[in-house]
Parts: sequence; structure tokens; C-alpha cells
Amino acid sequence: MTIDRISLRPTRRAFMGGMGAAASTALFTPAIAQSRQLTIISNRGNADQRKAVENIAADFGKAAGVSVTVNNMDHEAHKTAIRNYLVASPPDICFWFSGQRMRSFVEKNLFEDISDLIAKENWAGPMGTSIGAVTVNGKQYGLPTGGILWGLFYRQDTFDQFGLKAPETFEDFFTLAAQSKKAGLTPMSIGTKDMWTAGGWFDHMNLRINGLDHHMDLMAGKIKYTDASLKEVFDLWERLVKADFFSANHTSYAWDPAAAAVVQKKAAMIDLGNFIKYAFPVDDLAQVRFKPFPSIRPGVAQYEDFSVDSIHIPSGARNKEAAKEFLAYFYKPENLGAYLAPEGNMPARSDCPVGNDPILKMAAESMKTIKGTAQYFDRDTDPDLAQAGMKGFQEFMVRPERREQILGQIERTRARIYG
Repeated sequence: MTIDRISLRPTRRAFMGGMGAAASTALFTPAIAQSRQLTIISNRGNADQRKAVENIAADFGKAAGVSVTVNNMDHEAHKTAIRNYLVASPPDICFWFSGQRMRSFVEKNLFEDISDLIAKENWAGPMGTSIGAVTVNGKQYGLPTGGILWGLFYRQDTFDQFGLKAPETFEDFFTLAAQSKKAGLTPMSIGTKDMWTAGGWFDHMNLRINGLDHHMDLMAGKIKYTDASLKEVFDLWERLVKADFFSANHTSYAWDPAAAAVVQKKAAMIDLGNFIKYAFPVDDLAQVRFKPFPSIRPGVAQYEDFSVDSIHIPSGARNKEAAKEFLAYFYKPENLGAYLAPEGNMPARSDCPVGNDPILKMAAESMKTIKGTAQYFDRDTDPDLAQAGMKGFQEFMVRPERREQILGQIERTRARIYG
């Protein structure tokens, strides 16, 4: 485990030895001795975003007269450590994920209900549909910070060169396939080596066919994977597979080589998140276009995957009053915007600035039409079921004739977990 314990004083920075590369001090106002304390555990992997957390914490500490300690943990190590520290030695604030990953801790009474704070600050309006990501049984247990809006991405110059058109309906996929292959392009680039990309494709298909309530019931284990309601999802998905719509040998590579195929004009489109911008040279970003996944079943509203990170007060926190004050300060649009800017994620509140990022601007416009959001397949359901599902979807995209056996295996995992 690597833990970076970071803090600032107005007059100096002190570095101390510890686990991994570690340093620790506290944030003090120079004029008064402070008695109130606040401990924050961050899981930010981006160095500039860690710095943004430090700066926000420092400014809050000075303004509120609070001694603040910021401990930054390695992103992956934190996924294991949080299970222990929430029970044994909870901080006052911690960064985490919303959706099922949050709910699992709520069910164990490890996250504080902050519905009163959200009501007091009138945040429900600016949060919009993202409030659902932190809601369990009508109560909120954290604040959605920012996340990834998933959809279809392409290069405008590629489309102009070959006369391609972004799909509006499912049948348009087949027009795109024919025109792309005629131009020597892969219609839809995908890399399923890490399997989660197949889970995202399933999400889009099911949300467009069965809607959000059905999808979330499926994620919660209330619907069988052999249920008749999923037949159309896999029927249409199989049509695309048999039409050679997806990348050949997609199980051999991950998302970034798949994105590179779009960058290099070897593929027409890709279903991915706004982080695709990191695959593009800066000079090419002006050519990137975003398109929501096309409609499939008439009458089904636009529901999207919006994978939201979040910030929480552990129920065992010692300084809950100061923690709520920090959340109120952190969640100001200008502070949340400064926190999100280095990583380039979409703000979870509509009044938060997105800067000049062209991809985020397109995502922000799309968010205005969304009627509800899911997280993402591996964030919305039990981890063991997510693994079984994504593995099965990956196999289905190679051997669709094994559909019955694949869905049967996923269903056995669902039944074991949920009964």
C-alpha cells in the first residue's frame, strides 16, 4: 500500500517519512490556535488533482479555523483499504464511488446520511439526475463530484472524408457498417481485453430497449439473465456481431489501442467515455465529436451511463460538523470546478464550469436531454456478478451461438449472490 500524507502550513512545508513516499503536516491558520480537526482521505491518482484537493483544504482550513490533514492513498490500494479504515479508524471525509460501490457501505451503516445538508444548500436542482447516484431509499449518503459520460465518439474529418453519418437509430448502424467497410474502416472499434467495454455496450443496449428501471432491477439482482426481457438485447447485439460491426480480434487489446484506431482513421466510431481525449493529439481534439447511443425502442427515454465519483462522511467520523462545513465549501461550483479540471471529468452539478474542454462542452449539452442515469455495469452490480457478466459478454461477442450457455452461467452467478 502506498499512502501520501499531504498537508500545508502557511509558512512552510514539512516532509516526514512513512509508508511509501509519505509526508504529513496539518493545515493551520497563522493567527489562532485551532482546536477543531478534520481528516480527509483522498484516492486521486492525478497529481494536479491531488494538488487541487490540498489547495481547497488549505483555503477551507484558513477560513473556518480548522486544522486539516489530507492523506492521499494510491488509487488501487484505496479500494481495499477503505473496507478496513471505515470500520477501524474512519476519517472525517473520504473520496469514493457512487452507485453499488457506495450502497454496499450504506447497507453496512458506514456512510453518513447527509440529506439535511443537501436540502439546506439547495443542491438537488443543480445535481439533476446525478443525485440518484448517491441516493439509497430516498436519502443521500454523499455528494456526486464528477464523472464519465459514455457514448459514441468519432472524428469529423473522417466522416467528412468518407461521407459517413452518425447513427440516429439502431438500423443506422448497418448503414454505417456498409459505408465504413467500403472505405476500409472498422465500423465500431472496441477492445474487450479488460472486458468492461463489453459491459458498457450491454448497458447501452439494455437502457435503450428496456429502460432505466428495468436495468437497475437487473443490476440489483431482481431479474434473471435468462429472462425473456433480455432476448431483444442479445438478438440485436448478435446481428451486429454477425455483420462484422466490431473490431476483429478485439479480445486481444484494451480500450486505448481501440481508441487509437479512431485517432488514426482506421475505425469510424468507438463507444467510450470522455477520457478518450487522452488518446488524441492536442491538435486533433477539434475534430472529436460526441454522439449519444442511438435510440432502439420507440418511447424509451434517453438514459445514459454516467459513472460518478463521490465524496462522503463516514458514519464513524469524529468531526461531523466540520466535515459538513467542508463539503459545503468543497461543493461550491468554483471549487468543484477547480477540483475536476485536472482530470477532465464531467461535473455532476449543472452550474459548475467546464472550461474550454471541447469534449466536456459536448457532454454538457447532451446531459441536458438525459432523463436518468446508471453508473456502469461494473459499478452498478455486485462485483462477482459484474465479473461473470463482463466475461460472458466478451465471449458472446466472439461466439454468439453460445448465448444460452453464457447467459445460463451468468444467471447461476446471480442466483448464488441474490437468491
